[in-house]
Amino acid sequence: MDETTILIVDDEPKILRFVDTSLRLSGYEILTAETGQIALDIYEHDHPDLIILDLGLPDIDGLVVLEKIRQYSTVPVIILTARDDEKDKVAGLELGADDYLTKPFGTQELKARIEAVLRRVRWSPQPSDLAEFVMLGLQVDFRRRRVTVNGEEVHLTPTEYGLLRVLIQNSGHVLSHGDLLSRVWGDEYRNDLAILRVNISRLRQKLEEDPREPRFIVTVPGVGYTLPSE
Repeated sequence: MDETTILIVDDEPKILRFVDTSLRLSGYEILTAETGQIALDIYEHDHPDLIILDLGLPDIDGLVVLEKIRQYSTVPVIILTARDDEKDKVAGLELGADDYLTKPFGTQELKARIEAVLRRVRWSPQPSDLAEFVMLGLQVDFRRRRVTVNGEEVHLTPTEYGLLRVLIQNSGHVLSHGDLLSRVWGDEYRNDLAILRVNISRLRQKLEEDPREPRFIVTVPGVGYTLPSE
């Protein structure tokens, strides 16, 4: 494995020790922070490859930390939420989190979520892939992993890019909710409609002239989504 650095942000010492030990044994470099401000300072200085961010921090709300990071970075972020905190989970996804974990969680689940997010970051073009996609002002250069709308570059998180890529690869076809979830996030997400809907919404906000009347990502009621071939 490449030298991957993960920043863990949590004010509970037991969770910090658990995650730190588990991930170091898997070969990751680990940085830790117990407050939001320390997390922001560490990110500015060390630029970790991934952040695991608890939302219940003592100084700055975790959602505010995420919002600040998303103002200038698409670094992958996995948020930690309480099991019954659906509102915080959705709020985190809406602000650009790539995934979430509910407390308590186990080592295998943690590693699986990390590996899934990092796969989306490290995706490289395959010989069978399109080199470029152009439609109504949307241009995707798959070789450079660059997305522009009407000539202006659009910065997508790894998850948003992965979702757009799957839609483009299947342009002209309807992809069901479950199919999209499996292809982008993994089979264990097949029923997680919230994470799909939030990311579709974020993509529309970034790509569409009028997200309420989408041209690129069209809803097929009760089924899924499609990116028209023309």
